[in-house]
Parts: sequence; structure tokens; C-alpha cells
Amino acid sequence: MNPQERQQIAQALADWFHANGRDYPWRRTTDPWAVLVSEVMLQQTTIPTVLGRYGEWMRRFPTPQALAAATEEEALRSWEGLGYYRRVRSLRAAAQAIVERHGGVFPTEAADIRALPGIGDYTAGAVLSFAFNKPAPLVDANVARVFARLCNSRTPVDSPAGRREQWCLAEQMLHRTDPRAYNSALMELGQLVCTAGAPQCLLCPVRAWCRAKDKNPAELPVKLPKKQTTALEHWDILHVTKRGILLELQPEGKRHAGLWRLPRRSQEEVQGLEHIADQAYSVTRYKVTRHLHRATPGTRPRKGESYIPLHGLEQIPMASPDRKIINTLIPGSHAR
Repeated sequence: MNPQERQQIAQALADWFHANGRDYPWRRTTDPWAVLVSEVMLQQTTIPTVLGRYGEWMRRFPTPQALAAATEEEALRSWEGLGYYRRVRSLRAAAQAIVERHGGVFPTEAADIRALPGIGDYTAGAVLSFAFNKPAPLVDANVARVFARLCNSRTPVDSPAGRREQWCLAEQMLHRTDPRAYNSALMELGQLVCTAGAPQCLLCPVRAWCRAKDKNPAELPVKLPKKQTTALEHWDILHVTKRGILLELQPEGKRHAGLWRLPRRSQEEVQGLEHIADQAYSVTRYKVTRHLHRATPGTRPRKGESYIPLHGLEQIPMASPDRKIINTLIPGSHAR
């Protein structure tokens, strides 16, 4: 693909986005903090879910200073239901860095943005282009799929060589004068037209330049073999007394660090207890099955476990599967 073709593709994409781009709250602002929040939320969370939470979250934490001043517990509780809680921890750390290093003013230089905690190449590129309209490359799954098909690339996009290839192309393809629209178009094209299952090639604004159009674009991108899904089982107890419900605070290093969960016991320890529910859910490549049993009246808290009043459940950060099953088993527990 020669430089002239790259420029033509970039302009065609920018023009297409100006005519067809969808309206989202984070596209109505150039506030870099609002852009950063949207990008962090959209990582591994669907657009409809983010649309339901973004406005409320931004009203609660409209500036880096607001989140930097919040406790970790408050930040985790605000993120509940969005999953992957390390994201909000990183976002809070970035807010604190903006306050401490930049006096609360969001940095405008690429090096300063990349130096913020939790900010990788993609997020830096998104903030630079969407907030400041600076030409900065970005590659996510949608962009990688578009590039792989445009170039008819057979290099696995999730391999080191594939990632290098994608980022190199992203740098070469940049629209220098309208990067905000161009990068938005790349992502939008992958979401709406150049989709994973059935690409709508006849609607594609860059079809004329696509090297996969006369082959089978649905075969691309090539990916490495998927890691096998691992099945996990664990056994928990439900213990409700006048003091409240017994919960366990997950320590640092755990997947749900800082969140409250139903206390876990060994399979042997729940033998003979009343089995009251099963719950299945997925976390990344794990499929988890929980077996919940009713504790005996004489159950005592262990290290890290505490009684939480039922009326106080709304204020504490809790892992989503736990909150769901408690809401189901204890109506009116105010666990929402």
C-alpha cells in the first residue's frame, strides 16, 4: 500500500465518520478526563452497559480531583457491575498522579499521558486523538480486524509479530489533520461494517482499497489458537444473623481485591450443610460454578471475615456474582 493510497483511505474514513458516526456522550466532549473515563470503561465492557453507567459516574467524579479524593472502597463501589476492577484502581491512580504531578490539570503531551498509571499505547492514542485531535495511532480488536482485511494479512493479530505489524500500519495510516474523526471511523467501521462474523463489504467506505474483498474477508483476522477454558468450582456459605451477613474481604493479590464476597469453605467443610443454591458465571477464560450452603448457627468468622448489616450492603463494594445471589436469596437486603 503506497503513501497515496494510505492518504486516500484515511480521508475516505474521516468523511464516512462525519456522515455516519454514532452519537455517544463521550463524543460530545473534548475534556480529556471524560475521554479517559470512557475509554477505560469501554475496555472489556459493552457499549450499552457503559451508556447506562457513564453519565452517572461522571456526575460523581467529574474531575481527576474528585476521584483522587475518593477512597478505594468508594471507587470500587462506583465501578460495581462493570467488572475487571483493576481498571478503576488504575483510573484512580491516574487521577492521583494528575493531581500530584500536574496540579490537577490533565497533561497534553504524549509522554506525560503515557507516564500516567495504567495508560497503555491504545489509551494514550485515544486520549490524544479524541480529546486533543492530535495524530496518534491506536489499535484495538476492531482496528486490528480492519487492518488485517485491508492488507489481506495472514499474520496472527494476537502474536508479537502481528501486533508490531498492526501498530506500524496504524502509524503509517494516520490522518494528520483530522485524527479525531479518522480514529473514530476505524473503530466504528469494525463495530458496524467490518464485523467479525459477516462483514458488510458492500457498505464499506474503503472497499475499493481492500485486498481481501475478492477472497473471503470473514476468514480474517488470523488468530493464535484459543486458550482452553478452565472450569473452576468452589463452595461457599450463607450465614445471616442479627448482626448481618457474614462476608469475607478479599485481600490484595486476589482477583477481587478490596471487594466483599461470601465466605469460602472447602468441599469437606460443607458436607452435611443444607445446599441452597448453585451459581455459574464466567471470568475471562474461566467458567466458575459456586455451590452455596447454609451455615450452622454456631459458625464463627475467620480471618478477614466480618458481619455486615443487611442495610449496609448498599454502601460496600461487592463482587457482582455475590451481590446477585444475595439479592435473590435475601429479598429486601438492600444489596443493590
